[in-house]
Amino acid sequence: MKVLYLGPARDDMAQVITRNGDFLLQTEETLGLSDKIFEDTDFIVSFGYRHIISLEVLLRYPFRAINLHVSFLPWNRGADPNLWSFLEDTPKGVSIHLIDPGVDTGAILAQQEVLADPCDTLRTSYDRLTRSIVELFTIHWPSIRVGESTASQQSSTGSYHRLKDKEPFLSLLHAGWDTPVKDILGKARKGSIHA
Repeated sequence: MKVLYLGPARDDMAQVITRNGDFLLQTEETLGLSDKIFEDTDFIVSFGYRHIISLEVLLRYPFRAINLHVSFLPWNRGADPNLWSFLEDTPKGVSIHLIDPGVDTGAILAQQEVLADPCDTLRTSYDRLTRSIVELFTIHWPSIRVGESTASQQSSTGSYHRLKDKEPFLSLLHAGWDTPVKDILGKARKGSIHA
């Protein structure tokens, strides 16, 4: 099988995908259905891909296009999920879901809650989530790739954030991504003061 991996190149992901004898194609570029790469693609795996996949592409790959998202969906769909899990103090974890026309709204194939460490920074918590999603993918990819996974629809609750939504809270990140998570915990919850 030929797997198109959308997102930054990662050796750990490449090893999992090719372990079953699959051929890996990888890109971070914006793609459209007319791009030649789709002539050689049987399955799409997205992780850290910064572009929306068109409906035309998704229609060509029903149940064969998945996304790895570093949040416990339906919480923190969209941009900066790790940051928002602390700012709004929502559940933390990782999810593998089918890609649909919405942003991180597709049916969930696998997910796992990931507990934060009180000593974490945004960077160390993100690193933990990244390791956890690769481990989850390693476990579930063999059944996902052959269509033997059960998909569960997401709840309509949860949250969604765009890149620009974090702008009012950037002043809280006094050490950038090395800011301790305890310094921002719950600062964006309704009724909280984040000065």
